[in-house]
Amino acid sequence: MHEPVFILYSQKYMAADFLARIKHSPVLCDGAMGTLLYAKGIFINRSYDELNLSQPDLIRGIHHDYLQAGAEIIETNTFGANSFRLGRHSLADKVRDVNRAGARLAREAAKSFDVWVAGSVGPLGTRIEPLGKTSFQEARAAFRQQIEALVEGGVDLLILETFGYLEEIHQAMLAAREVSASLPLVAQVTIDEDGNCLDGSDPQTFVAKLEEWGADVIGCNCSVGPVAMLDAMERVRAATSLPLAAQPNAGIPRSVEGRNIYLCSPEYMASYARKFVAAGVRLVGGCCGTTPEHIRVMKSALRASEARGRTASAHVAGSQSAPMAVPAVPLENRSPLGARLARGEFVTMVEIVPPKGIDIRKEVEGARFLKSVGVDAVNIPDSPRASARMSNQALSLLIQREVGIDAILHYTCRDRNVLCIQSDLLGAAAVGIRNLICITGDPPKMGNYPDATAVFDVDAIGLVNIVHNLNRGLDLGGNPIGTGTGFVIGVGANPGLTDLDEEIRRFEYKVEAGAEYAVTQPVFDLRLLENFLERIEKAHCRIPVVAGIWPLVSVRNAEFMKNELRVSVPDAILERMARAQTPELARAEGVAIAREMLISARQMAQGAQVSAPQGRYSSAVDVLEALGATKAPK
Repeated sequence: MHEPVFILYSQKYMAADFLARIKHSPVLCDGAMGTLLYAKGIFINRSYDELNLSQPDLIRGIHHDYLQAGAEIIETNTFGANSFRLGRHSLADKVRDVNRAGARLAREAAKSFDVWVAGSVGPLGTRIEPLGKTSFQEARAAFRQQIEALVEGGVDLLILETFGYLEEIHQAMLAAREVSASLPLVAQVTIDEDGNCLDGSDPQTFVAKLEEWGADVIGCNCSVGPVAMLDAMERVRAATSLPLAAQPNAGIPRSVEGRNIYLCSPEYMASYARKFVAAGVRLVGGCCGTTPEHIRVMKSALRASEARGRTASAHVAGSQSAPMAVPAVPLENRSPLGARLARGEFVTMVEIVPPKGIDIRKEVEGARFLKSVGVDAVNIPDSPRASARMSNQALSLLIQREVGIDAILHYTCRDRNVLCIQSDLLGAAAVGIRNLICITGDPPKMGNYPDATAVFDVDAIGLVNIVHNLNRGLDLGGNPIGTGTGFVIGVGANPGLTDLDEEIRRFEYKVEAGAEYAVTQPVFDLRLLENFLERIEKAHCRIPVVAGIWPLVSVRNAEFMKNELRVSVPDAILERMARAQTPELARAEGVAIAREMLISARQMAQGAQVSAPQGRYSSAVDVLEALGATKAPK
């Protein structure tokens, strides 16, 4: 008989406590629920909210994982627990049961942690007037029904999230205030890449409305990744003095019934968590694609700057449920290339581009020739310029088996979702491929098939994170896989970008994620390489850097590099190539320039990757002879 009185008293206390805390220091919310449910084998055609009734231990366990990772707010598994969405699964009569159960499960998980429980309320999943047949009154009644059940269940605050239309979130806010005038109300809209709501409202417009309608906290969640959301939050900050909330997706979204399921780098998300706080955000979390590992790393990133009030961190230490990583194989034991890098020796690589067909005789003979003159490894790109070519993984395996030279596999994110990435990498490790360069990849519109569909579930930073975990014996979900993969993890770098600050930031993220060496874009301006190396040294993210060397074959080739590939080619280089009167003289001049670059880069970098334009491996060897270390061909 006295339970409702206790709940109201407790909510009043927790509400005041939450609002006082969030005005002065950041709090960390949890991450995605749907991502983890999908990863645990729950099909997307089910009602995820109904799992509160049928599989309560599963939901309680996910809450517990987030709490152990350091979340200070956990959201109930009720995003779609309204009569419209539940009605699609013939569960419209279960609204009260599902929401009360969702609140109860979160409360039970949180009982040993000093945290807040937030009732999650999402859009109805149907158009309301004037765009649809659902009236404002019907919409408000549906929201009120859900929110009443959440309040009965004992939530401390409400998070209205992923609303794209102001009229709909208005009805949800009216319903919330009808149920409770004092319960803290976090109002979050979802935005596009330009920072606008899906109905076209810009931040100045939607912020003014949400503030007028009684939001205690205003923010954005879902649909975009950290970069676009940070831009939007800076505009939101300029329009209000209320506390702000930001819960971006972990990268590029993949929409499935309003829920986006994919993975991106925890380190990358953590770096932006700090930036959100610096921009004035007080409620920081993650939406689709974020996992307890993301929250754990975000917690660590925020720890130094947090002025703690309530915190669950004391309960993180000593957790027995964290995944058990195995020690990574020492770099020097992973491959001959890894050993040379570990010893600080200068390494030489030559690029071999896969053929457009299945005849690999030229590539195998080229690799055999390169090995005979002392080249350390061959570097095999993945469908460069988004062209259709033989699998570079297959070519790497064949060259290693037939020639016995280390192959370096370019691995791109363009064509693969996160499931394929894991499968590919496990397979590569099983057949003996040990060296990787992790890159995002050229978009299809740059190649022969511009209408082909790109994937880009993760970028190069996220990919490095995945490989780093595989090396420690953990799969994408943090589950043990046994022996680690033992890859030598390389990344790309471009010292010649106009926005070098952004390149350095991304390079820092790559190193934080686990990168162990880098290969640069072709170098024609040594001042840029020197500056890049100085910058990464100052940023404390210096790893072995292999300088890219490209023997130009013509002035047209030089112009293409400069104007279409964004490679910095000084005018003096263009003039030298233009003075060559014949193709033979042009190639000779290109080799001469490349040799000059190599000799100078030798003093700065820990290696050289020499390209072989048009498959002329002899040109690459002509360049490397400038080192005085290659042998005469056998």
